[in-house]
Amino acid sequence: MYEDDISGPQSVSATPLELLRTPPPKERADAARNRAAILDAAGRLFAEHGVEAVSMDQVAAAAGVGKGTLFRRFGDKAGLAAALLDARERVLQEAVLSGPAPLGPGAPEGERLVAFADAYLDYAFEYLPLVRMSETASPGARYRIGAYRFWHRHVVILLPRDEDPEADPEYTAHALLATLDAEHLTALLPDLGEERIRTGIRRMWTIAGRA
Repeated sequence: MYEDDISGPQSVSATPLELLRTPPPKERADAARNRAAILDAAGRLFAEHGVEAVSMDQVAAAAGVGKGTLFRRFGDKAGLAAALLDARERVLQEAVLSGPAPLGPGAPEGERLVAFADAYLDYAFEYLPLVRMSETASPGARYRIGAYRFWHRHVVILLPRDEDPEADPEYTAHALLATLDAEHLTALLPDLGEERIRTGIRRMWTIAGRA
């Protein structure tokens, strides 16, 4: 069960989780159609050729929009990657808030913690080049992404509360989420493989959930 009575000054980490959901974009019908066409074209090109090999000019041509429209809407390829990930992040956020247990409500906190790590890895490995691009667009970009605040708050809520006066669930949540960093996963994947990474991360998160 979620508890929103974390002591200390009001901060992002004390914000109710529901308020940190990634909101769907609000835009006119024609703008929404352009956005959908751009994201569909970008997703298709990235899947076929790899993120690094696709230019913004190619995306604009495939989507049937002007380059100016593309750059005004998304800024650069990192912004385009972040927009592509928004929809998938919203699906995971909804599963956390109201989906079946153990990812959603109804299971013990420790089980939900590990279920979240597993679900996030499913998402991260499927979209790893895009996640990496969005997280490394600039120094500290990962921590400024709106969805990161949601993931962090979720983990803080699920971590055990004990009598240790030095316990710091907000820091512990950041440390656990560091294991899911796209740059970290990308660097380890060639040598360790997906299953070994999953096993190691699951073990760490299981231990954290028991502390």
